[in-house]
Amino acid sequence: MQRRSRTAGFTLIELMITVAIVAILASVALPSYRSYVLRGRIPDATSGLSAKRVQMEQFFQDNRTYEGATAGNLDSSTSQAFDFSANGGGGDTRTRSGYTLYAIGKGSMAGFTFSVDQSNSKRSTVTGVTSWSGNASCWVTRPGGSC
Repeated sequence: MQRRSRTAGFTLIELMITVAIVAILASVALPSYRSYVLRGRIPDATSGLSAKRVQMEQFFQDNRTYEGATAGNLDSSTSQAFDFSANGGGGDTRTRSGYTLYAIGKGSMAGFTFSVDQSNSKRSTVTGVTSWSGNASCWVTRPGGSC
């Protein structure tokens, strides 16, 4: 009498079911992870703008004008995710009595722009990032435009 030995291993059906389950989990997890990473980089912009705003006010107290506040006068801290500027694309925004500072996203944060002015009015715009939207009255910290 001969015994048949069965080869150990997985069948093709078992492997395909496993691949399908992993694909479903990945399709749910990856967008959540991307949103988490984006939310984690936003404080680079908000804290940088807050620090630069304080420095602009100190400059104003010393000079009675915002004009002339240059990178040399302000904190020159950098961010991997944002560029800081007093130029909003339409030229220098510093005047004798006011200013607007910008944090413009780069790399994975491209599409995010945060701003603050001399009266501490905060604004954010988000373009081209799925499920995120800007807010004209605050700095966006979560998808959907919530602050």
